[in-house]
Amino acid sequence: MTDFNDRVLAEFHERNGVVTEAAPFGDALVVMHTVGAKSGAERLNPVMGLPDGDGWLVAASKAGAPDNPAWYHNLLAHPEITIETGDGTTIRTVDVRATDLQGEDRDAAWARFTAASDGFKEYEAKTDRTIPVLRLAPR
Repeated sequence: MTDFNDRVLAEFHERNGVVTEAAPFGDALVVMHTVGAKSGAERLNPVMGLPDGDGWLVAASKAGAPDNPAWYHNLLAHPEITIETGDGTTIRTVDVRATDLQGEDRDAAWARFTAASDGFKEYEAKTDRTIPVLRLAPR
């Protein structure tokens, strides 16, 4: 895990799901407890999560890198995970199933990310790949 992720996770847990100092997530952060596709080891991945009905949307942007983040491959291999989400008062744990959105569903979800933050527009401009978007639905 990177120092950045360590700082984000520490603030997330100290402030019951609100992160503003390590990065400007506010309460729009989910911590995914993924399982390594090859190693089987648990990984913690803090990512921006947009509420979507009873679930969340997450984008595998990797800041516009040319390849997808490792957690994306891990979710495809092991889509049933646990996430943590908070509102500044409490952190709750939710068991979810990840679905890789395709076509119009992916495009509509991606538009929500670019509307929420100009950073996602910048990530899209930096890469030739289509940035995956996944839905995390409670199970």
